[in-house]
Amino acid sequence: MIEKNAQRVCYLGPDGSYSSLAAQEMLPSAEGVPCASFYAAVQAVQKGEARYAVLPVENTLQGAVTQNLDLLYAHSDLYAVRKHVLKIDHRLIVREGTRLEEIRRIFSHEQAILQCGKFLAQNLAQAEIVHTDSTMQSISRIVAPGDAGIVGSHVRVEGLAFLGENIADEPKNFTHFLLVERGRQSLPEHGEYVYFAATCPHEPGSLLKMLQILSVYDLNMTKIESRPIKNSPGEYRFFVEFKGDCGEKNVRAALDRLHEYTKGYRLLGCY
Repeated sequence: MIEKNAQRVCYLGPDGSYSSLAAQEMLPSAEGVPCASFYAAVQAVQKGEARYAVLPVENTLQGAVTQNLDLLYAHSDLYAVRKHVLKIDHRLIVREGTRLEEIRRIFSHEQAILQCGKFLAQNLAQAEIVHTDSTMQSISRIVAPGDAGIVGSHVRVEGLAFLGENIADEPKNFTHFLLVERGRQSLPEHGEYVYFAATCPHEPGSLLKMLQILSVYDLNMTKIESRPIKNSPGEYRFFVEFKGDCGEKNVRAALDRLHEYTKGYRLLGCY
């Protein structure tokens, strides 16, 4: 089934979402498969219905997309094989002729709402906020003159128009996406970054000791996130990205040492 669907890529839909745009930029010749949730996109890859899934993992305004970190860790045969950075440009979209003061309901994904919090508080404090499964899904909810959505500037829908320019709290807003694939054999032989997750032993200085392994092998850490471990209060799992070529001997040696020292270690990707 994988051969049949080797050029299919899943993402959070509908088409026109930021995830679909990221998928198109990463794999322009692939067939896009919009999914109702990130979980559904991952399951499609697990079942062999598509080769790839696109997952946002970090935004420069809101930080980690924690549900996708957990999804990636939970599927031991899923690996990140490419990273892509997408500039986010949030626009307020309404029925043509609607004025800002007429807006009574705003629809969009929770992340988009949070990233536009300052604008909404200052200009639309009277409006009801309604979360949708994706930014693009908000389009179907704009039915009354007082309805509005928050979508990307790339969206074009007949009968709807943008009110103004970018409304994000910061104009320089970027989301990091990972292209994930099933099977360790899908990992590239070489890359610029390595991504792993692990839990440190429950002892003083354990996190420092884990990071010192990277230092010993002259590897530069570029990202670290912590996530509480479910059903284990007080314990945390760390998601770490460092700069290094997975094909080089010192990187492989560092990963072996990390595997030996930590608990729940899992290589998440090389890209």
